[in-house]
Amino acid sequence: MARQKSILKLQGTIGGISFYKTKDGYLAREKGGVDASRIANDPGFARTRENGAEFGQSASAGKLLRDAVRVLGQSASDGRVTARLTHVMAMIKNMDDANLRGERCVAEGIQKAEAKLLLKGFNFNNNAILGSVLYRPYQVDTATGEITVAALSPKNDINLPQGATHVVFRSGFASVNFLTGESEITVSEVVRMEINGAAQALSLKPAVAPDLEGTLFFLFSIDFVQSVNNVDYSMNNNSYNVLAIVEVV
Repeated sequence: MARQKSILKLQGTIGGISFYKTKDGYLAREKGGVDASRIANDPGFARTRENGAEFGQSASAGKLLRDAVRVLGQSASDGRVTARLTHVMAMIKNMDDANLRGERCVAEGIQKAEAKLLLKGFNFNNNAILGSVLYRPYQVDTATGEITVAALSPKNDINLPQGATHVVFRSGFASVNFLTGESEITVSEVVRMEINGAAQALSLKPAVAPDLEGTLFFLFSIDFVQSVNNVDYSMNNNSYNVLAIVEVV
């Protein structure tokens, strides 16, 4: 793979060279590869088929989780969250010791405590990691989904973007069944704090726990707004908006 340095950026195929655009810029590579039908049927490509099947399963598991928390994460994700989450799901899939190679799955691997630890602390927005935005410790009640922070002072305990007048907190309590492909999430009421307001206790608690049987995820969301004449406007600054998995059960 080569990087295009010309003033003219090409896309398409010319003379057996494929030109294309990625997040890393404009690249070029020689067109080629093994015929798809051979990969699908040749015994010599059995390992390739197994790897492909397991990669697809890991990617699907990552998408299932992303879709489950989408109500919280629309303004808190980075351009590589899909790849990052797929990578973690592949590691979890590798913990499946019940199925044969090519059939290993996240639904089996996630049953292990060490697999859940791989997802605990996952930040959907690598530009705004929870620990770099919130400087106060928090507690999670896994029975109710409540997240609490004692005596939170936004001005002192939050890394604030320029221009923000208020910080907005929410929590999520999600259940994801990686075997059936189902998910359910309940979300707390919004807690809105003025940047220059006095310190106060923060409590985020969804009204109910999800009914779906599955792996339980507890999520912490932090957004920032600018209030003008009592109307809140999003900062549109993805460098600060947070969505993190703070516990997995």
